[in-house]
Amino acid sequence: MIVNIHERDFAASGEELAELLATLSSEHDRLWPLEAWPRMRLDHGLAPGAKGGHGPVRYTVESVDPRSEVVFRFTGPSGFVGWHAFSIIDAANGSTTLRHEPRLHPRLWAYLTWPLFFRPLHDALLEEAFDKAGRELGEPPEAPHRRGIWASALRATAMGLGRPRRRRR
Repeated sequence: MIVNIHERDFAASGEELAELLATLSSEHDRLWPLEAWPRMRLDHGLAPGAKGGHGPVRYTVESVDPRSEVVFRFTGPSGFVGWHAFSIIDAANGSTTLRHEPRLHPRLWAYLTWPLFFRPLHDALLEEAFDKAGRELGEPPEAPHRRGIWASALRATAMGLGRPRRRRR
């Protein structure tokens, strides 16, 4: 099983983080780094049963607790069996933690595609999402995430694959 947790502590309250999380996949998304990554799209907004995804990653919203958690069940790509979730956790020191946690049982090609393709992109996207969350909460990161060469090359390739090709005349 693959578990790849990303989390960041914020001085903001749980309520403030819940407000931010509630915008996920909306027209005014304050968490997803849609400025540089494929937008998260859900056919019925952030509600149980909504279907969608981002790029080649597909999922269904499994559950929503507006105060603390959103859980998604993977439906693609092939070989991705499991779920991922955004959670809000009150920390003991008075801060609040925003966590993203996938739990994935890879099948077939996913044993190769996760470590070579999806994980580097996932890691970069999540760190950029947490940077955006910090800016939205008035807590910009001291050292914003810098995408590595491998993640940058993969992202450029993936973004190029999704563009329509020009016809030759």
